[in-house]
Amino acid sequence: MAKKAVKAEPVAETKAAFAAPTAHDYEVILAPIFTEKSYALLDAQNKVTVKVAPLANKIEIKDAFERLYKAKVVDVKIVTVNAKEKSRGGRYKGFVGGYKKAIVSLAEGNAVDFFKE
Repeated sequence: MAKKAVKAEPVAETKAAFAAPTAHDYEVILAPIFTEKSYALLDAQNKVTVKVAPLANKIEIKDAFERLYKAKVVDVKIVTVNAKEKSRGGRYKGFVGGYKKAIVSLAEGNAVDFFKE
């Protein structure tokens, strides 16, 4: 018995549909980081810097960022910022706490507006 040849229908290109953000996404991505260096990265290379949970990995960060900000992520780099000792008026010493940050590279044509009203 011969099988009939089935023609494949052309698949129309659709925009990436992002799922709704979950509560876990808000626990992974804590806050955006606004510094001169992060603004320079955003303007020149379309990279966004965010503060993330200490136990978050690259896959969780990528998925959470895409769901929260509806932007396609190409790459994620993670940096652990160590705590620093600071003097408090000369006599007293204290610490500025360390944290973990992620530098998220966005796909061409995607942007994130943190200051929308």
